Amino acid sequence: MKEELVVLVDQKNQKIGLMPKMEAHEKACLHRAFSVFVMNDQGELLLQQRAASKYHSPLLWANTCCSHQRDGESNLAAGKRRLKEEMGFETDLKEVFSFVYKAPFDNGLTEHELDHVMLGSYNNAPIINKEEVESYKWMTPSAVKADMRKQPEIYTAWFKIIFEKFYEFIR
Repeated sequence: MKEELVVLVDQKNQKIGLMPKMEAHEKACLHRAFSVFVMNDQGELLLQQRAASKYHSPLLWANTCCSHQRDGESNLAAGKRRLKEEMGFETDLKEVFSFVYKAPFDNGLTEHELDHVMLGSYNNAPIINKEEVESYKWMTPSAVKADMRKQPEIYTAWFKIIFEKFYEFIR
């Protein structure tokens, strides 16, 4: 399998190069990423539990999906691609904000991303890709916020950071 490349960027989202994904995470290089949040008509957020086979943060809960744009791929096209690959459905997405964050992990890897946060709507059950996603659930944002306070260890480091910004956005 060909190693996935990430798009290295500066703080203004200007492309400065490409790097293998693992190397970028080992060296904590700033790169483009995206996070998709899908909500239903009841105001619930679709969460995914990462697959047990993931190389970091296995079995932890996160937003609907997230990943990295490919070179030349728009943010929205990347979000739609990954949503279909991981959660098995398509929906319109809207980019709502972007920001830079840095989250180190116990395994020596660091997420240092310029994250483009997208919002979509969907009302059916996803058809999850078991290589990527262990499980899913729908929760209201206020329930997620309360649960994060009660048991932060079951959520990914990046989701805790991104969710706070998302929660403020939707309020």
